[in-house]
Amino acid sequence: MEKRWEMAMQSLSEISISSSSNNEPVTIYGGSENLRCVGVGTDAAVFQFLHTPEYAFKRYADNKFSKIEIEESVYEKIGDSRYFSKCFASYDNYLVLSYEDGITLYDCLLQGIHIPEQVIKDVEDARDYVREKGLNPRDIHLKNILLQNGRAKIIDVSEYVQQGNDFRWEHLKKAYEDYYHLIDSKSVPYWLLETIRKWYNHWNKYASTFDEFMHYVLGNTTFKK
Repeated sequence: MEKRWEMAMQSLSEISISSSSNNEPVTIYGGSENLRCVGVGTDAAVFQFLHTPEYAFKRYADNKFSKIEIEESVYEKIGDSRYFSKCFASYDNYLVLSYEDGITLYDCLLQGIHIPEQVIKDVEDARDYVREKGLNPRDIHLKNILLQNGRAKIIDVSEYVQQGNDFRWEHLKKAYEDYYHLIDSKSVPYWLLETIRKWYNHWNKYASTFDEFMHYVLGNTTFKK
């Protein structure tokens, strides 16, 4: 019996994805009037099929297909959790996930939408939950956390099998606790967010500690305490 999401397979075959060599977002080639792109990352892009809007299709770049099996195994370990999407199936070049309403924290900053403290608490609880499953919660940042009815939903688990701490969440949490009041409910220009993102990716060029880096950011932007 055909699964409902298989209706999207023809449309998905009409696109291809290419990754960047410098960790920038993927490039999408082709398209279909039945697909809507709802997210773009460095390894994949996510689409919604108009006739089955309850699903999201994570289409990987052509040289990243090996990550599909890994990410599917992570979802299997996570199981049913309110903090994460559900994975229904995997194919050669994409995963079938539950479509999640909401807005990324990155877009919250762009649009001046208040990010409640509950979101931070939810991510902390989600990290504890995946550790209990034997996984390592990494790569948690503004673009893969959704604000969903005042709560957090995490939409990318692809690095949870890797070792080590990238400290992205710890830095984001500290920035929220110490500096978010400066921009709470204010719209932050896209160019400024992208500048800070690029600075952060090489922050050790500007400072020896994250606190020093944040002082650098404050000293070189229009945000003031």
